[in-house]
Amino acid sequence: MQREAGPRACGGGQMKRRGAGEREKEAKKKKLLDELGESRLPYLTPKDDGFNELWKRKYSKLILRSAEKIPKDIHEGVQEAFFTLRKFGCFFQDLVRIKGNDFFTPVSRILIGSPGCTYKYLNTRLFTVPWPTESYEINYSRPEISRACKALLKLNDYMHRETTRALQEQKLTETKEIEDCAVIDRSLDYAPSITATGSTLRDQSPPYAPKNDCSVLKERSSYNLTLLNYMDPQQMPFLKQEPYFGMGKMAVSWHHDENLVERSTVAVYSYSCRDSASDVLEEETSNGRDPSIWHIGLKVAWDIKTSGLAIPLHPGDCYFMLDDLNMTHQHCVLAGLCPRFSSTHRVAECSRGTLHCILGQCNTALQNMPADLKDVSLQSLDVAAIKLVEETHNEVEFEWLRQFWFQGKRYRKCTEWWSKPMDSLEEFWRKMEFVTSLLLCEIRKGEQMDEQRNKRIDCVLPLLIQRHELRQEWLARCHSQLAESLPEDEKPECRPYWEEDDPDMPLPFDLEAIIHDLESLQKKMES
Repeated sequence: MQREAGPRACGGGQMKRRGAGEREKEAKKKKLLDELGESRLPYLTPKDDGFNELWKRKYSKLILRSAEKIPKDIHEGVQEAFFTLRKFGCFFQDLVRIKGNDFFTPVSRILIGSPGCTYKYLNTRLFTVPWPTESYEINYSRPEISRACKALLKLNDYMHRETTRALQEQKLTETKEIEDCAVIDRSLDYAPSITATGSTLRDQSPPYAPKNDCSVLKERSSYNLTLLNYMDPQQMPFLKQEPYFGMGKMAVSWHHDENLVERSTVAVYSYSCRDSASDVLEEETSNGRDPSIWHIGLKVAWDIKTSGLAIPLHPGDCYFMLDDLNMTHQHCVLAGLCPRFSSTHRVAECSRGTLHCILGQCNTALQNMPADLKDVSLQSLDVAAIKLVEETHNEVEFEWLRQFWFQGKRYRKCTEWWSKPMDSLEEFWRKMEFVTSLLLCEIRKGEQMDEQRNKRIDCVLPLLIQRHELRQEWLARCHSQLAESLPEDEKPECRPYWEEDDPDMPLPFDLEAIIHDLESLQKKMES
């Protein structure tokens, strides 16, 4: 039976808008590539004339902080953390969903941050390995992993302070421009400057921070998680070529970072490893960027008139994408030859994607359960109450339980922290299965008025269709060839799953027959 999927439970309107947004981006990309044809847009590197001026005019909200200006103890702790997490197998390639197909990301990742936070990208929800936090008991699998998380929390605090300072300085600069209508003194200028050799970027951080505190600036720099990345380009021979400027191979394609507080800064610590193999392979080029060195690429979103930038990233450099830069511009990561780690600190949007939030939603939704579980009637048959329960039901199942178990047992390599929360969410979900079964019993009763019954069917049917189709999709994903190729502790698990005759479950896993009955009942009432 083929049907259109109903609205997504995780904010049905949001999911529809996200789908429309993806189609719009694809259309813009196609239009831009069609306009370019075989030609390529110009881009500048530090050795090009006009690089400094272009950065100042078009990319001034990208701030570079060179490695030598960052405290030595920060470098030592973070770099040790990178290698520790890699040593104990804590970086994972995600099996992501793009246009209905699954792909392994070329970059391996781990999410570390505030307990209970998540971060979603490419239809994949990552769950934080929690860093040390007061009032939370966090038991790590190894003391080395505990130290690594502490080091990354220390880096996060440093990034927050530097970002707040940069935003305050930016605000001061903008205020002076408005008041004085004059050129800002270079000592306060964020635009890049080049050393006498013309090949090395100087530190771009401001010399001091104004004292004026602003809660808005704080909100935009209070990072609640960091997404750590690792990539060895020598192990990935099929990296895509950058399509617009001819910048070379990309580790991460052009994008805006997703799921962030609006106008929040993204702060990145970059560390590329040097070894003898990469030294031998280094190339010197007269035109364009050096392909042996990692770069961040920047462009104005969907603009074919403004030249792009390719900024080299040396081991230990940091960069900050301030204010609305992530919204108005796109960035990519251009691969060098040696392996690279990065720690990308973000203010993840948490109005929905936290454990605290989803537990609250569950408690609210389950207020419609009968006070006595032996009772066989719901507290309310109001359409709004039905909708709340069934949408929450879908959100718990597909945005939390299936997302978590699709990633296998990977989180146990670091901590068992998520075990109890997932058990709680699964228990809530089981209760919502019970609520749905009671609702279906009520709908089948004959004493209701047809108009009331029809409204209830109209409410629940699209959500059941969506539930059925998503279950089949996740089941297929869990048993795909790519999923089966993963190591045992990383293999996706289709959970929750149960057989047809399971006495503990009030409804079947496969909802096809129930959906058919509701559709038949609906047609009967219409005729």
